[in-house]
Amino acid sequence: MRSKLGTLTGFLILFVTIAFNASLAVIVYSLIADKSDSVVASVILVFILCSSLICAMIDFIRRKLTEEAPVKEILEATKKMSTGDFDIDLTIKHTKRLNTYDCIKMDLNTLASELSKNEVLKTDFISNVSHEIKTPLSVIQTYAQALQNPKLDQETKLKYLDTLQNSCKKLSNLVTNILKLNKLENGTIIPEFKEFNLTEAITEQIISFDHLIEIKEIELFCDLDEDIIIKNEKSYLDIVWSNLLSNAIKFSNPKGKITISLKQQSNSVIFTVEDTGCGMSAEEGKHIFDKFYQADTSHSKEGNGLGLALVKKVIDLLGGTITVESEAGKGTKFSVILEGKNNA
Repeated sequence: MRSKLGTLTGFLILFVTIAFNASLAVIVYSLIADKSDSVVASVILVFILCSSLICAMIDFIRRKLTEEAPVKEILEATKKMSTGDFDIDLTIKHTKRLNTYDCIKMDLNTLASELSKNEVLKTDFISNVSHEIKTPLSVIQTYAQALQNPKLDQETKLKYLDTLQNSCKKLSNLVTNILKLNKLENGTIIPEFKEFNLTEAITEQIISFDHLIEIKEIELFCDLDEDIIIKNEKSYLDIVWSNLLSNAIKFSNPKGKITISLKQQSNSVIFTVEDTGCGMSAEEGKHIFDKFYQADTSHSKEGNGLGLALVKKVIDLLGGTITVESEAGKGTKFSVILEGKNNA
């Protein structure tokens, strides 16, 4: 709309300029009409040449200021971006009535800002992945060398082997989660929505954590509506339930309490899992779904900070919502809402 307005303004300026010159030509002619034809022709010709030269100079200056300058600025900015430098801030000269170049500059500023953020995220991601992979590999190398010692007793060997197995498992989980996250972000896998019993699916996930719950002597309370049938991608949702339950157990204190709820309200399904663990501050809550973010570093050996990022990506992909309520020292509550359009 604004660019069309700028074009219309240009046409009006051209029309006014032509009309002004034509009027001046008529005035000049009226002043010399009584002269001989050769004099009239010469004067008119000189007037036209001078008028054309002045208009050409004015148009040249106008183009220099309004077209060549912004085009040069835009070309320099795109050249910087092509080399990977996204630190650009093109000046918008018009604030109320933007022309075409102002619109292009605004779009380039936005593009550069987004690309800069992505570059930072990519760098951080590579750095974090490198660190996360290096840690278990270092452990594997250290204990593999230690196992070469022929003087080790059987009990120590078994202990070292258990450590190696845990490191290998952590490395395998990390690679698996990275691949899953990459596929979800790039949209290379499309969910298949099929009807299934959500109550049974969540019950199976809860049972799979029985051993860990018993070890920490956690008090478990479950309130699940019977036979909730939904049409969704079960394998994706299993990632959500598994990660949320695992986190609740991981961050719960021994002999703590976990409350799990599954309710159908109108056309929506609401799943909540609440623990009485360490909780987190409001600032930590802002980053809880970021990749590799771990608010409680004392539990870092139990995960790699990708679980909740994966959960958020799955929920967004399936059209649901996830919220977190937490208070440091009092516990955390996650709520997942699956909208009616995905329910059977």
